[in-house]
Amino acid sequence: MITLKEGDKAPAFSGINQDGKKVSLADYKGSKVVLYFYPEDDTPTCTIQACNLRDNYGLLKKNGFEVIGVSPDDVKKHKKFEAKFNLPFPLIADVTHVILNKYGVWDKKQMFGNHYMGVLRTTFVIDEKGIIRKIFLRPKNKTHAEEIVAAMK
Repeated sequence: MITLKEGDKAPAFSGINQDGKKVSLADYKGSKVVLYFYPEDDTPTCTIQACNLRDNYGLLKKNGFEVIGVSPDDVKKHKKFEAKFNLPFPLIADVTHVILNKYGVWDKKQMFGNHYMGVLRTTFVIDEKGIIRKIFLRPKNKTHAEEIVAAMK
């Protein structure tokens, strides 16, 4: 369950990206960060979201944003996803759900009457000082980047 609120300090984290390199929130101190959590690489909805962020990466960078994706997929699957869709940002492998739990996005879900644990698709926009400025619950995947920029003006 997401208990973080806009105005809270973003929880520190570190993880391994698709290139096997350690990435931490501290690496982005002084930058605005779009931290997006998604359920699974190379699935229809997750791909739409990632490609929207990719296609608007220039717009996000122009507005001072860095982008980091996090899912429970492993490094190898992230690397394939990055290569297949030419994604220009790090994808952190959180197979043990440590980061997902810190942000409250690993939770009970339901589909077709079945209950299971999974990722609540959520984006946190974090400012240069590490404060959460905006939380998007179930973002509009086809227009997510534009939605972020508009909300942060």
